[in-house]
Amino acid sequence: MRGSVRGAARKGGPYRDHICGKTRGGRFWLRRITVSKRMRAKLKEIKDQLKRRRHEPVPEQGRWLGSVIRGHLAYYAVPGNVRAVRSFRKQVTRHWLAALRSRSQRHRLNWDRMNRLATRWLPPARVLHPYPDERFDVRTRGRSPVR
Repeated sequence: MRGSVRGAARKGGPYRDHICGKTRGGRFWLRRITVSKRMRAKLKEIKDQLKRRRHEPVPEQGRWLGSVIRGHLAYYAVPGNVRAVRSFRKQVTRHWLAALRSRSQRHRLNWDRMNRLATRWLPPARVLHPYPDERFDVRTRGRSPVR
């Protein structure tokens, strides 16, 4: 597979894939992205759970979905993966809207109201982890960091 590094993500390890990319300045960058198959599977689980939790109060659903998204962000919100994280939050919001609209035969939930609910209960999609060179920037005073 030219142009990609697919080691641990295919062996049941981390659920991130590694691909070769370029920075804005044109330098090499090993990007870590979400495996789309894993994301689809998680969204399907959330959709099924929302069907079961459909008639629970909205604040209870919001707290539960907020914790789901916070857990997702804790693992997947790395530099270069913000598009997938944003997409995940957007899809969760869509599934929540569908579940709330199917509580009765007449729904009064439009996108303006849904966006207010999502803003209140769901955390924003943003990068939470620093770049690896910032994280592992160790000052050793000329010595080896192994010592």
